[in-house]
Amino acid sequence: MPVSASLTGLLWRRPALRVAALISLPAVWFVLFYLAALAAMFISSFHTVDELSGEIQPGWTLDNFRQLLGDWTYGRIALRTIGIAAAVTLTDGLLAWPFAYVMARYAGPRLRPALMALVMLPLWSSYLARVYAWRLILAHDGALNWLLHGLGLPAASIGYSNWAMWIVFTYLWLPFMILPLFASLERIPPSLLEASSDLGAAGWRTFRRVIVPLAMPGLVAGSIFTFSLTLGDYITPLLVGGPGSDFIGNVVYANVGVSNNIPFAAAFAVLPLLVMAGYLLIARKLGAFDAL
Repeated sequence: MPVSASLTGLLWRRPALRVAALISLPAVWFVLFYLAALAAMFISSFHTVDELSGEIQPGWTLDNFRQLLGDWTYGRIALRTIGIAAAVTLTDGLLAWPFAYVMARYAGPRLRPALMALVMLPLWSSYLARVYAWRLILAHDGALNWLLHGLGLPAASIGYSNWAMWIVFTYLWLPFMILPLFASLERIPPSLLEASSDLGAAGWRTFRRVIVPLAMPGLVAGSIFTFSLTLGDYITPLLVGGPGSDFIGNVVYANVGVSNNIPFAAAFAVLPLLVMAGYLLIARKLGAFDAL
């Protein structure tokens, strides 16, 4: 019997072996290039840098973490990063809900593809192009203040500020909130809404007791994207944020590139990982992974 035929028969008789063979290569890639990189970063966070030579000194010390905890500057940066990430997530959730609901419940076979194209359209352009476009809009002499001046209103003066970062991040990650929320809303059987109405529930009560709980996994799944993408970004704060608007990523970037203090950068980069780990545990309890 040919080897290929016997191998095919073996895989046919043992479904578990077939699944293992299917995922073996992606699993090896994941372990070697993702988990190994995270492990190397975590280990390097305990190293130090020689003040004279600038070389990394392997070892096991908590000096980098003590520096982070002892300087409130880094605490403010961490709180700013987490706070804006939470604000962006909340804003995207509020904006995405009506759009996704209309797409799922009211849009017909012609309107739905058009709305889906509108959601996907910003993703077809460069990330930097979109950020620079908002930089031109929100600048002190940008399109927003020009429009307000034409209407006889005072200038907004939100360019290069935390407000500017909030607006730009909200725009950038909104499609990542709409898509999983739309997927959850689309899967709600119309018969459940009809049964709720037959039982005497008004529109608002049906929305609150039936639609929201069933769509919650999609909402939490979208929040994973918006929160994590904001938490790890450093380009948008660099381009549209003002003085004192640094994110964790900006500190990590500066210590890797300019200061050449990779152990300290690795120690600060551990914080977003811990925050996201806790966030994912909460999302798992809410059933968010059912909508991914």
